[in-house]
Amino acid sequence: MGCENIEFDQGWGEMEKGIEKLKRILAGEKETPFTSREYMTLYTTIYNMCNQKAPHDYSEQLYNKYKETLDEYITSTVLPSLKEKHDEFMLRELVERWLNHKIMVKWLTRFFHYLDRYFIIQRSVPALNEVGTTCFLNLVYEDVHPTIKDIVLSLIDKEREGEQIDQALLKNALDIFVEMGVGQMNRYQDDFEAPFLQETTNYYSRKASKWIDEDSCPDYLLKARA
Repeated sequence: MGCENIEFDQGWGEMEKGIEKLKRILAGEKETPFTSREYMTLYTTIYNMCNQKAPHDYSEQLYNKYKETLDEYITSTVLPSLKEKHDEFMLRELVERWLNHKIMVKWLTRFFHYLDRYFIIQRSVPALNEVGTTCFLNLVYEDVHPTIKDIVLSLIDKEREGEQIDQALLKNALDIFVEMGVGQMNRYQDDFEAPFLQETTNYYSRKASKWIDEDSCPDYLLKARA
C-alpha cells in the first residue's frame, strides 16, 4: 500500500475476512487457527487506518464498526439459536453462547487494540471489553434473563427434592448474572438473588404446611430442624 491512504471500504474489507474466519472457528467449522502473521496483518490494518491524516483517520468509524460487528453476530446467530431451545437445553445454549461471545470479544479486542490505547482514552468512551459485554447485556441478557432465572430456580428445586442436577451448568449460569453487572453485583442481586430468596421462603412455607397436615408433632419438629 506504500504511503497511500487506505480507504475505509478497502481496510474494512480486510478486517471482514478475519472476522468471518473467527465466526467459522466459533461455529466449530474446519478452520485453521489464526497465525501470528494473520493477527499482525489485521492489527496493522487497524493501526494504519487510525493514523492517517483527516479525513482519512477512521478511528471513530472503526469503533462503531466494532460494536456493529458484535450486534450483527448476536442478532443473526446467537438469538436465533436461543429461541430454538427450551428449559435446560436453553440454559446450556446460553452458557455456550456467552463463552463464545467472550472468545469473540477477546480476539476482536486484539485486532482493534489500537483503539483502546488512544481513541478510547482521548474520547472517554467505553473500552472495547466493556462494549462487548454491553452488547450481550442489551441484546441477549435483557431478553432472556427472566426465563433463565425460572430455569435456574427449577433446577434448584429439583436438587432440594433429591434429584441430581448438573452443578457445573448451574454455576456457569449464575456466573452470567454476576458478569452482566460489569463489576457490580446489581444484576445478580436484582435478577436472581431476590427472586431466589422469595422462592426459598415460599418453598419452605409449602413444605411446612404439608408436614403439619401429614406428620405427627415429633416428626414435624424433626423435619423443621433439618
